[in-house]
Amino acid sequence: MGTVWTEEMLDSDAGRVPVRVYRGDRQAKTPPLVLHLHGGAFLGGSLESGELVATLLANAGAVVVAADYSHAAKQPFPAALQFTFGLLGCLCKGRANLASRKSPLFVAGEEAGGNLAAGLALKARDVHLGGLQGQILLSPMLDPTMATGSFRKAEAEATNCRWVDGWNRYLGFASKACHPYATPSYCMRLAGVAPALVVTAEDDPMRDESVNYARRLREAGVMVQEHILAGRTGWPNAYCNCTGARPQWGESLCGFFTEFFQETGALPH
Repeated sequence: MGTVWTEEMLDSDAGRVPVRVYRGDRQAKTPPLVLHLHGGAFLGGSLESGELVATLLANAGAVVVAADYSHAAKQPFPAALQFTFGLLGCLCKGRANLASRKSPLFVAGEEAGGNLAAGLALKARDVHLGGLQGQILLSPMLDPTMATGSFRKAEAEATNCRWVDGWNRYLGFASKACHPYATPSYCMRLAGVAPALVVTAEDDPMRDESVNYARRLREAGVMVQEHILAGRTGWPNAYCNCTGARPQWGESLCGFFTEFFQETGALPH
């Protein structure tokens, strides 16, 4: 049977929000419940473009709630963060209806969705949202300066950089670039956030900022699993490959998810 998804509605502070719920055919009695946020550089993206990662998360044993935040991302920070934090609260309260009453809660995202996932983990710590057991960050957009070595190499090979436009839209004003929820790489207080899985690739423009954030989380005492895929992956653009063909790195990524769920106690070894 494999992984299937259904269209459902979540009741949030923003009203009824359509989501996709992915479920695999091999689930534990209390499967991890994951809020998944797709990429799109704060310029676009959709539930369709996030299908590949959401499916891999479900294949790893999770119930995945994929939400489209793109309409909120058309407004400057903190609109998208507030919208997705409301959804995270819905999952926290309604996990029994989606998975199990005792299901551990995770947030996951790639690229712009990874930025939001990291910001949500920080906010969940600060407002004492109960039950967030982990954050899964894939090529997260964390540093608006885009001055790392991996970004300079990517810009040298590209004719334009959509991430510049995305950061400009998301931040709106330069003063917001200092807010830790908007730019987690600038956060000076990382202790106490949920354990993190950080995955990047050798050819990923966000590689250096991902690695730096993983290091700073670890130095703050946060449990971190970190992986850098070798070779050419095409990340982060390859995340939204909707052709239906399983990429070469898909099996590795699914394995990273499973290992992280096990390490955090969300799945048995």
